[in-house]
Amino acid sequence: MSDTTARVLRLLSLLQQRPVWTGPELAERLGVTTRSIRRDVERMRGLGYPVQATQDWAGATSSGGARACPHSCSTTTKRSPSRCR
Repeated sequence: MSDTTARVLRLLSLLQQRPVWTGPELAERLGVTTRSIRRDVERMRGLGYPVQATQDWAGATSSGGARACPHSCSTTTKRSPSRCR
């Protein structure tokens, strides 16, 4: 597994633990820059994970709201049982 893939999975785990994080908090937890966090959030969105991010008046970014499985893994569609676990 690549470093980027492992980091995105760790980011997903963090976003599921708590509803709101700042970019600097996530960057510190993952040992990367806030730019890397923004790129990883875009990767997650590209995969269908609904990650919301806002920027406050001071320019700080906060993220949260990622679900464990992207919308495309809906339980109403027929998919492999192991796909979304």
